[in-house]
Amino acid sequence: MALSPVRARMALKAQEALFVCRRCMHDQPSTSPRFRLLRNQRASTPKKPLYQPIRTHIRSQSTISATHQPSSPLAALSQTISRQAAPSTTPKPSSFPATSTPSVAYWLLASATSVFGIVVFGGLTRLTESGLSITEWRPVTGSFPPLDPQTWEAEFARYRQSPEFKMLNSRMTVDEFKKIYWMEWTHRLWGRVVGLTFLIPTAYFVARRRVSARMAVKLVGICGLIGFQGAIGWWMVKSGLKDDLLETGSHPRVSQYRLATHLGTAFVAYLAMLWNGLEILRENRLVRDPEAGLKLLETLKHPSLRLFRRSVAGLSGLIFVTAISGALVAGLDAGLVYNNFPWMGQNILPPKREMLDPFYSHTPDHSDLVWRNMFENPVLAQLDHRVLATTTFTAVLALWAYSRYSPAVRKLLPRSGKMGMLGLVHLVVLGISTLWFFVPTPLAAAHQAGALALLSGVVVLGGRVWVPQRTMRLVKNAVEQAQGKSGSLLGRRGPDAMMRAKLARPVSV
Repeated sequence: MALSPVRARMALKAQEALFVCRRCMHDQPSTSPRFRLLRNQRASTPKKPLYQPIRTHIRSQSTISATHQPSSPLAALSQTISRQAAPSTTPKPSSFPATSTPSVAYWLLASATSVFGIVVFGGLTRLTESGLSITEWRPVTGSFPPLDPQTWEAEFARYRQSPEFKMLNSRMTVDEFKKIYWMEWTHRLWGRVVGLTFLIPTAYFVARRRVSARMAVKLVGICGLIGFQGAIGWWMVKSGLKDDLLETGSHPRVSQYRLATHLGTAFVAYLAMLWNGLEILRENRLVRDPEAGLKLLETLKHPSLRLFRRSVAGLSGLIFVTAISGALVAGLDAGLVYNNFPWMGQNILPPKREMLDPFYSHTPDHSDLVWRNMFENPVLAQLDHRVLATTTFTAVLALWAYSRYSPAVRKLLPRSGKMGMLGLVHLVVLGISTLWFFVPTPLAAAHQAGALALLSGVVVLGGRVWVPQRTMRLVKNAVEQAQGKSGSLLGRRGPDAMMRAKLARPVSV
């Protein structure tokens, strides 16, 4: 029999200290206290047969089986089915990984860049008054443009039935129509490309388990949001194609409410792609070096940075509302009313009669006078946008001053957060230039792009200082796994390894 040296020594010591044979006990004198104690213990211990534990176990098992024995074959079948259908107490491991792969993040950021471009191009389409050139919504067949003169004539004939042609472009030729047609067709085709290049990779990444379960749900939600955005786009265009949706004698244009909804949905889809892409990259970067990542997250969770994080969240909401108010200004052509800043006419504020015009009220008691003028009066809509833009500009400067001159925030804020605070003042400069130069198309497009860029900068800053609970949990698990691996490596190496190897050799006894 082969035993290890340690077990062999313990067995020898136990035999010497505890075991005495029966003959030695009889041969030793009865006056020996040790043998007298052993003999008394053996005599007082009741003798049990060897098969007694086995009999007890069999009796207990038979009692249990008799207790649960079904009374009929139907009851036995029901008991068997219930036993098979009983859920397992141990949770099944998920087939999705804990973190998404970096390739998903790069694809999300590329999709966000494409959405950024289509938002800017959509602004150009509106500024050139090309959005109403295509009077039908054909999601599949509309992808193919007219290629022969007969098809162009048919398309131009449909456009001649629209209110925009009858009231504004009654002298337009086919060649002039082609210019605005290509703008709207490119905008719609770009939207289809955005949808396909997001839907197909989403199905691939989810099927191949390249994303976490939480991220898979988010990607499916963004796909639904993109499809919803396309439906909203046609709903918006439709408001400018029918006479019954336009006020008598008004300029043929899309509803400012639907335009704001269309732009707001595009902003939400863009921000969802940007935020989730940056989140995946951040998680992978922190998990790659978990100890440094945990230290950074604990620093960001310091109570001194709580006000800064909340201020960044509030600033992002303020910029979003300002951008949506800009969509109302664009839908009403309110930028053409007053073109000085900060003056509106002779004063900072326009006359009260112009701000609260009873013409826009739809009730006899004028109970809707205030909110109707806020959303439908070009004068008050531009004033609201100016107030929101000035408030945004002041908030950006205040947050920058707080991050620079507060000792606690300046000490704890990482370098990436400090860099994110720079360059957030270009929106107001572009907006003032747009008013001064009577809304030129390049500056107006740059103004819209600047609004989205400013919102992107604040979102990036928020992603750098925000500490999600899931990210903290992933980093802590990575730290524990790293410590466990280092402990196992230390256990396999060291000066005691040779001694343990020698003691592990079997010996013969």
